[in-house]
Amino acid sequence: MRGIVERLDLEGLGVVRMGRKEIHVPFTAPGDVVEVRRWRRKKRTLIATDFDVVESSPNRTEPGCPYFGTCGGCLLQHLPYAEQVRFKSDKLSKILGFDVEVVPSPKIYGHRNRIDVVISTAGIGFRRRGTWWDAVDIEWCPVFGQSSGKVLRSLREFIEDHAPSLYEIRKNEGFLRYIVIRKGKFTGELMVNLVTSEGELPGEFPEYFDYATSVYWSINRTPSDVSHGEIARFWGSEFIRERLDDVTYLIHPNSFFQTNSYQAVALVETVAGLVDGGRVLDLYSGVGTFGVYLAKRGFDVEGIEVNPFAVEMANRNAELNGVEATFLVGQDKDVENLSEYGTIIVDPPRAGLHPKLIKKILKDKPQSIVYVSCNPKTLRSNLDALSDRYAVESAVGLDMFPHTPHVETVVKLKLKV
Repeated sequence: MRGIVERLDLEGLGVVRMGRKEIHVPFTAPGDVVEVRRWRRKKRTLIATDFDVVESSPNRTEPGCPYFGTCGGCLLQHLPYAEQVRFKSDKLSKILGFDVEVVPSPKIYGHRNRIDVVISTAGIGFRRRGTWWDAVDIEWCPVFGQSSGKVLRSLREFIEDHAPSLYEIRKNEGFLRYIVIRKGKFTGELMVNLVTSEGELPGEFPEYFDYATSVYWSINRTPSDVSHGEIARFWGSEFIRERLDDVTYLIHPNSFFQTNSYQAVALVETVAGLVDGGRVLDLYSGVGTFGVYLAKRGFDVEGIEVNPFAVEMANRNAELNGVEATFLVGQDKDVENLSEYGTIIVDPPRAGLHPKLIKKILKDKPQSIVYVSCNPKTLRSNLDALSDRYAVESAVGLDMFPHTPHVETVVKLKLKV
């Protein structure tokens, strides 16, 4: 069946109308003529699995990665970057119901500060798009940068010399599972974290990565296919550092940190520019990304986070930067006395705000809310739930994730008079 891609859906797939069917085709652009031979159903959507672009739209560009089209990591490299930004602005505007401008990323290659690479019998790389059992073998990752190639070459030398068993994804067996590479883009510090199942790691392992600031060995003792585990040992520095403006953050293998350091600078600056009043509650505070940055600027900051390890890291980051900020372990639904704060910052997981937290916000009526969201659909639902008491004062998108359909949004809400 042959058709023309009419538009992109909200997930970045090209939409082709074929008779009564709408088929969603990855890696295509509006105006492409495609031949679709096979598709699969995902919920109510038909997604092409076997197709060719037989006539290219002029609205395409050459991807910057040799693995594009097979690797599941990027979906939009074939679109000029200005088109990617326009797509994300249109997506946010459609979902949220009002116009939202998207700020482009300062860099669109070499911007990621973390990649999780599977070490499997199928390949050392990333999952093949549309599969959980297969991997695309890569030499390096252009969205991370050249140092990924150096780490993967060292890993392959280690494997060649010591012949450890590799992960058999379908059977969930094998010693080596993942290698996680993290880099401070503004400090140049590099972390290598090897994730294995239980077993013995040859003592020579860290010698293959003697150029890294920090080398870790983590053990996944669960049956889950995950790229983290219990720390067995580390060599070199316990942490690497990243710097956003004048604030330094410690990065640990099990810490979450915004994956695009260059755009993270714009993110913390944007949030800081929207804060009212001197006292701030930083909910879902993580390692203190927003809280420490605001404390550095003279705000009285209290952070709440459910993960005890993240709270420990946030307090370390406050101490490292010489600022007064308090980070405590707690749940979003249990916070009290929200009216005492000039601004509440919320940066929830993809599921959005807890319903009990929404009720407390509506009851306590804090003057300002700065909502940071990675999921515009739950953001829209939460904005609707708050709309009786709060009005949207401003909203902006930030492209933290070039070449993907994902976008970060920052919305400021003000209490209605």
